[in-house]
Amino acid sequence: MNTAFTSAEAQRAIEVLASRPLVRLITEIDDNGAIPPRRLAGTLPDLSAHQLRSACDTARAHGLLKSAPGAALELTSVGTELADLYDAMARWARRHALPAPVCEFSGRIQYVLDLVAPSLTTERADGAEADLSRLRTLLIQWLAGNLRVARVPEPELAA
Repeated sequence: MNTAFTSAEAQRAIEVLASRPLVRLITEIDDNGAIPPRRLAGTLPDLSAHQLRSACDTARAHGLLKSAPGAALELTSVGTELADLYDAMARWARRHALPAPVCEFSGRIQYVLDLVAPSLTTERADGAEADLSRLRTLLIQWLAGNLRVARVPEPELAA
């Protein structure tokens, strides 16, 4: 795959995708199905109200989440694809006991994203292990289909 991102685009994408609240929200809905908004705090008690609101806003802004009939939050097809990518990353990290033999799921995702981040700005991943190179390719394919995740918002000018 020959899609290279600018340094700013790669950094933005990693910041969005590695957000612990976003990882928790996406994987919870993927694992257990749609969640009514009023049950978010009870379903994800380790996240503050601000973190939940921010994760939901981010997920909606990037087309990962939608309101299902009856007002429950569910993943879009793009959100489901991201959940699959997260699962592949976590499996790789778990197989290699990274970043530690016992680690939270979101920590494994963050670790793998940090590993592949530098290679997003080049045409290829020199010296990367085959499995890690496959994850890089999957990430680039997902980002290429979801460019708004990597877009850096233009700074607002003061009036």
